Amino acid sequence: MNLTDLVLVAVAFFAGAQNALAGGGSFLTFPALLYAGLDPRAANITSSIALFPGQITTGLAGRSMVMGVAGLSVRALIIISLAGGLVGAVLLLATPVAVFTHLVPYLVLFATAVFAWGSFFKKPRPDDATPELSPKMAGVAQFFIAVYGGYFGGGIGILMLAALTAAGLLVRHAGATKNVLAGVCNAAAVVLFLAETKVDWWIVLLVGVAAIIGGQLGVYLLRRINERLLRVGITAIGVALTVGLFIRA
Repeated sequence: MNLTDLVLVAVAFFAGAQNALAGGGSFLTFPALLYAGLDPRAANITSSIALFPGQITTGLAGRSMVMGVAGLSVRALIIISLAGGLVGAVLLLATPVAVFTHLVPYLVLFATAVFAWGSFFKKPRPDDATPELSPKMAGVAQFFIAVYGGYFGGGIGILMLAALTAAGLLVRHAGATKNVLAGVCNAAAVVLFLAETKVDWWIVLLVGVAAIIGGQLGVYLLRRINERLLRVGITAIGVALTVGLFIRA
């Protein structure tokens, strides 16, 4: 195992943990895969494939905390995520990635701002109050987030957390639910990528195994970490991602 492999393993471990807590793990693996010599398109596809097993194991580990939103079941969210992920993957294979990549910093900035406002600045509301997003709007939001996830995926966890908390879920349940939905929307993309492209399976193995292990640590923290501390951590990750993306843009 050479230095490049060790870098990939270390980065993938932290990416798996970050995906479990707030998402955005692909923003760690994507530049690491570029460092390993892959072109941007190959790095994007390889990252999606390699992180997929970790998303599945992370989702399963936290399944007891997974919840649908009022008027929209977990099954409905899964179907919506599958459809959106497939549309996004088709778009990725059919169109240049550059245009959409330029939009990513603004999407993550918006999602982080929404989540931070909901976590720290808005007035508390009764548990039985009407959520900011109706079930219909939550479904529409999840579809477009899944399209984005199938196309590029960076920051998808931040976007899902923003939508799910706006639809009424507590942050702990929203975190576990977005882990499952992120894996689901990536599933359709991964199947299409495997059918239409070639990947370096050694890199996929290294990144995939490390991300699985890191994801289990993330789920452990998700179950035990203080709720307010979790909100602070998620917001900090979103801010860091936004700054990094604008620097790269």
